[in-house]
Order: sequence, then structure tokens, then C-alpha cells
Amino acid sequence: MNKHLQFLLKTLFFFVIFVMLLYFFSYLGRGQGSFIYNEF
Repeated sequence: MNKHLQFLLKTLFFFVIFVMLLYFFSYLGRGQGSFIYNEF
């Protein structure tokens, strides 16, 4: 049971970091006005 809990906590921790990075980069890119895909 302890290994399952440790795996769940690690997964939740990395998921929170991933969501924070995604929000941070979307917040930085909000003032640019265009995505990279729109330049093609």
C-alpha cells in the first residue's frame, strides 16, 4: 500500500508542476497576440 501511495503522490506532484508550467507559459504568451501556428 505504501508504494501505491508513493506513486500516487509522485504522479500528483508532477502533474501539478506540469499544469503550473502550462499556465505560466500560456500567461507569458497571452500578450504576443499570435500563436506560432498562425505564422505559417
